[in-house]
Amino acid sequence: MDNNKKTENFIILLVSLSCIGLTVESFLMGWEFWVPPIIILATILVWAINITERLEFRYRKILYIMYAMFCVFFHGVHPTSFFDVAIIIILTMSAYSFFNEKYMMNLFLAEFVVIMAIQLNLSIGSQTFDPLNISRLILHFMVVILIYFTCTKAITDRIETEENTREKDDQIERFDADMEDFLSNISHELRTPVNVVNGMSDLMIKNKAGNEAFSIKEAGIRLACHIEDIQDYTECKRNKIMLEEEEYMSTSLINDVVTSFRRLDNDDRLELIVDMSLSVPTKMIGDIRMLHNIFRHLLDNAVKFTRKGGIYIKLYTDETEYGVNLCIEMTDTGIGMDKQAIYMIKDGMYQANKKRNRSSGGIGLGLYIVYGFAHRMGGFVKIESEKNVGTTVRVTVPQKVADKTPCLALSNRSVGDILFHTRSDKYIVPRVREFYRTMATDLASSMRVSLYSTETVSDIEHLLKTLNVTHIFMGQEEYSENPEYFEKLASKGVLVIISANPGFRLKEPGRIMIMPKPLYAYPIIKILNEGADAVNIDTYTEHKKPQLKGVKALIVDDEPMNLVVATSLFSEYEMIIDTASGGKEAIRKFKDDDYDIIFMDHMMPEMDGVEAMKRIRETASEMNKKTFIVALTANAVSGAREMFIQEGFDGFIAKPIDIPTFERVMLQVLPESGKSEGGERS
Repeated sequence: MDNNKKTENFIILLVSLSCIGLTVESFLMGWEFWVPPIIILATILVWAINITERLEFRYRKILYIMYAMFCVFFHGVHPTSFFDVAIIIILTMSAYSFFNEKYMMNLFLAEFVVIMAIQLNLSIGSQTFDPLNISRLILHFMVVILIYFTCTKAITDRIETEENTREKDDQIERFDADMEDFLSNISHELRTPVNVVNGMSDLMIKNKAGNEAFSIKEAGIRLACHIEDIQDYTECKRNKIMLEEEEYMSTSLINDVVTSFRRLDNDDRLELIVDMSLSVPTKMIGDIRMLHNIFRHLLDNAVKFTRKGGIYIKLYTDETEYGVNLCIEMTDTGIGMDKQAIYMIKDGMYQANKKRNRSSGGIGLGLYIVYGFAHRMGGFVKIESEKNVGTTVRVTVPQKVADKTPCLALSNRSVGDILFHTRSDKYIVPRVREFYRTMATDLASSMRVSLYSTETVSDIEHLLKTLNVTHIFMGQEEYSENPEYFEKLASKGVLVIISANPGFRLKEPGRIMIMPKPLYAYPIIKILNEGADAVNIDTYTEHKKPQLKGVKALIVDDEPMNLVVATSLFSEYEMIIDTASGGKEAIRKFKDDDYDIIFMDHMMPEMDGVEAMKRIRETASEMNKKTFIVALTANAVSGAREMFIQEGFDGFIAKPIDIPTFERVMLQVLPESGKSEGGERS
């Protein structure tokens, strides 16, 4: 309830109580019998108007003062109220002064003068005017005048204070808006040079320029993420996030987490355990970019503030009437947060360490963006944390279902008993051991297979005698303790799988399978289904590479280096590339030649990309040509994709160019590129 409504209710309550007293006094004093019913009806009407709010506030205030003035007049014109008028006027003035309307004070003062004139006229010839009563009357006049000026001054001061506060708030809002505009604009402007840095570093890597090129590439990726964070932050602050819902593979979420973790610096040798429910629908509909960013921010924060132990990710869904609730839980064994820090996160810009020499990186926007994205998608975020123990962040967002088939399933029913061999004492942080056990138990329960935990070789030997063991999963430490024993087991037909860090080598390659860390459901299911013949267990691939050999493309951009970068990237697909430095040149080239697809920049001098696209469409219609036009631009605010599609573009790719995004767009725009395995287009 706002302050105006509270003030309104307070004043009406006071006047209503006064009117009840007035009604009682009227009956006791034998005043006009027909007035009290009018006062009662007026009181009911005033409350009805207050509750329904059918009239604007300014009109309601006019009715309220008419109601009060009528009651005051009725009370004041009776001879017995001669010395009560001043008190009633003072109380009424004081109450109605909270409406901050000076005209009300003027009306009450005028009413007091009129009533006193009537009283004086009625008192002529009576004994009322003795010296004592005259002095009392003068005192009453002086007090009423004093209260009038006091209330008027209070109203003036409150109005000035409100105006000053409003002006300060407006200045703060304008400053925040200007700052957000600045951040949004600078993030947009930085996308173009970052696109060049990333693209040129790719060229250097292809030309085997050395490790320096990889460092440049990593720095470019990190900068691109920071730029995207700034833009996302400003949109969250302005509450202007637009959803871009599309169909996506649920396994792509986990694949993104796994590849991101492998790309992060992990000098602390943190463990990543991914527990993905197999019942998650294969395909869902939602904003995949937001979901990827939620995972990225949660993972970045978990790695950043965890010095030892590991990170446990749980992904599952709950069925609902509209589809499913996608639930993401990320638990770490890091430094944790207190309640005040959790509260501050919702306001943004929270960092555990703001010192210049802090060891943790980042710009402090991650969890605030997670909150903003989750709320925009109709979900919520819950954080549980304890200092020096760890943090759990739970994100729940509703998603529609495109294909309710379980994302992963065990198709090989000949799988026997499975052993999960791990030493409980090898983890510095005991919670990591619990993470692994929970993940393994959940996976075994979902697959409906028998899983047994072992800590020693003796345990394995005992179970081999009583069970039909077909698979043994273990870590590299367990293997390194007794490699000959596990090599011997592998030679007898038991499939031994080692979850190992990059660079790990077997003593005798070929007999035992290596499953690169982190441990998660996809490679496990693939190995159980395909056995020793399983390949490409490193990461899940959601779509095949488009076949673009012979596709004739025109790239339009006013920045020469962007043309070099795009030409280099697209040439890898054996496309035939032509370039144009602006909209007019693109139109001229389109008239003279045929292109299968045109990649159009947005913000260009003389003629922007939208106008150039529409003119090319007109030219194509006149010349009976057909071509696809994709927006390739640094204008990548949320909702940009929908905006460009509505303008008439066939697809949208943001700068810096992301290869998986490029391939996905090409498969959508040129679906035939995913049907053939080679050969030039005619």
